[in-house]
Amino acid sequence: MAGERGTLIDSNVLLDLLTEDPTWARWSARRLAEAVDHGPVVINQIVYGEVSLRFSMVEELDAVLGDRFVRGNLPWAAGFLAARSFRAYRNRGGVRTSTLPDFLIGAHAAVLGLRLLSRDASRYRTYFPTVELIAP
Repeated sequence: MAGERGTLIDSNVLLDLLTEDPTWARWSARRLAEAVDHGPVVINQIVYGEVSLRFSMVEELDAVLGDRFVRGNLPWAAGFLAARSFRAYRNRGGVRTSTLPDFLIGAHAAVLGLRLLSRDASRYRTYFPTVELIAP
């Protein structure tokens, strides 16, 4: 619907569909269809990179993604917010060092006021409380 804000899609949702995950593919397909009904569906460079690991050539990935997704550039302010949120996570005792991509995705949604479709909502809820989450 015109005028509605978009939805940033986390890589786990796309991977559910690409791998036909027996547990999550149906849920992810439904939520993605609902997101399309509410405005543009956005991926960024982080999501693109994470999903690309399933493909051997960039042309294959681009063919699968087609023009269904708006390719939204990560805003500079999102990089700043992601780093601050990641530092807060580490200061609170967070031990995973590979989570920075999640913080970049969350910050992108926060800075642009996008909804976020993801199955991994707990970190987003904690560090990006202004983001409207679509999650199980």
